[in-house]
Amino acid sequence: MNTLKTAKLLIIVMFLGVYQTGCSQTKQENKLEKQVENMQYNELTPFEEYVIINKGTERPWSGEYVNTKDDGTYTCKRCGAELYKSDDKFDSHCGWPSFDDEIEGAVKRVPDADGMRTEIVCANCGAHLGHVFEGEGFTAKNTRHCVNSVSLNFVSEKQQKAEKTETTSKAIFAGGCFWGVEYYMEKQPGVKSVVSGYTGGKTKNPSYEEVCSGRTGHIEAVEIEYDPSVVSYEELAKLFFEIHDPTQVNRQGPDVGEQYQSVVFYMNDEQKKITEKLIGQLEANGYKVATKVLKASTFYPAEAYHQDYYDRKGSTPYCHGYTKRF
Repeated sequence: MNTLKTAKLLIIVMFLGVYQTGCSQTKQENKLEKQVENMQYNELTPFEEYVIINKGTERPWSGEYVNTKDDGTYTCKRCGAELYKSDDKFDSHCGWPSFDDEIEGAVKRVPDADGMRTEIVCANCGAHLGHVFEGEGFTAKNTRHCVNSVSLNFVSEKQQKAEKTETTSKAIFAGGCFWGVEYYMEKQPGVKSVVSGYTGGKTKNPSYEEVCSGRTGHIEAVEIEYDPSVVSYEELAKLFFEIHDPTQVNRQGPDVGEQYQSVVFYMNDEQKKITEKLIGQLEANGYKVATKVLKASTFYPAEAYHQDYYDRKGSTPYCHGYTKRF
């Protein structure tokens, strides 16, 4: 009797274990499905939806990328994920773009319900791409991803290089009240943004009042984001030395205090070398330069009412102006 009870208990425990595992797997699958549903996708045309969502097929030889031979990357039209490299594209004369390999982990294989073919979908969003075939002997990899052009976007190598060159750089200058420095820097072509703030001190996230007290060690400064293909750091540094008086110590015009001192906070050795070169030129021209050259530290944006101050007020700086010095 005890043996029979034990056997029954074992069967019940095993059943519960399988049931819980099944429930766990179901929950994970549901969670994954919800994550996919919540993803933000590109807007599709009715025909794109017909192919990508409803697993339709475009007519052979009608697709945009059937004969494309340019170097680049093919991405998912629905979510933008990278799927195929142009190096893996070949001409199979089938009427649809063909690839013998995908970017690792980018494409998922799903057997058709009838078991006749294997569907390929974007591993990131599940968008229908087409079907994959093996054993046809077209290439050494013996694989053909037959893909609908409408499921793809193409980014040429030239476009990719252009996007990489469209990077921005940053510079930090302190030349008295940040309102005036910001005003002139924002008017320089190539400058993307100028933020007034505080840097060089020891207090985290200081307020304007704390900085003015002199106890934080911070200096009023501006952080500039610029396009180096349009304006160079040297041009910005020259402008900095020409829109404030670099000979004044702990002040700029009527504004007096350590928070108003002249400082160039360099981000790298190149910026440091350029700044020191320009200071040398100014000194050679008779200027007694007081500007400090310090390594950049954490920059804290100032309060909102300090940003774009003169533009919002419709006025001009009272303690900054342009003076040609180079």
